[in-house]
Amino acid sequence: MPLATPPKIKPGVTDLDELVQRLLKLDTCAVSDALDKLGLTGIALGIVPTAPPAKIAGRVVTMKLVDRNAENSATTTHLGTKAIEAANPGDVIVVQHGRTDAACWGGILSAAAKTKGVAGVICDGAARDIDEARELEFPVFSKAATPMTARGRVVEESHQEPVLIGRIAVNPGDLVLADGSGVALIAASRAEEVIAAAEVIAAREALMKEAVLRGDNVVEVMGRDYEQMLAR
Repeated sequence: MPLATPPKIKPGVTDLDELVQRLLKLDTCAVSDALDKLGLTGIALGIVPTAPPAKIAGRVVTMKLVDRNAENSATTTHLGTKAIEAANPGDVIVVQHGRTDAACWGGILSAAAKTKGVAGVICDGAARDIDEARELEFPVFSKAATPMTARGRVVEESHQEPVLIGRIAVNPGDLVLADGSGVALIAASRAEEVIAAAEVIAAREALMKEAVLRGDNVVEVMGRDYEQMLAR
């Protein structure tokens, strides 16, 4: 039995708040497939949910950390505080860090971000005070957990400026989706296109799953549909 055609996606939606709500109905796997289909990058490899397991989506607020040295050692502003103050409810803080021997995020920051209405934080590096984040039910995605402090090791260089998460260029106001499979970063200028493609892919996969659950042969279902979904 051939699969039904998934519903067409209405074009022309540009409001970022609506796009965030559409993202929350997807998962990072569908978004990753959409990025592949469009020839784009955006999957932040190695970053996984640390506390607690959750799905978050929102507009990006950026923060960049660098190693402490003689030139920046006089920095007194605690890392993360400016990003939290710059965030609006529902935003997601994304941190360029890269180190796993010093935390770029901790418990007091989680409490402050939770109070501000921040949806979560994504750390390209290590975070700490994970138990506190879990108690607060504040989502933290990171490459590792560590008890080691940032004091004397790293300082904040900037916030709300472009950052690199791995090899992905991320700007303030871009969109991000994070769930149990990982983290997908989407340039604001391509968000409507990526989300629309992901919605089509998710709808087709849902139909395939229905076909398998009703007893269709999985070899036939996967063979006739799966390999063609990402054709450009």
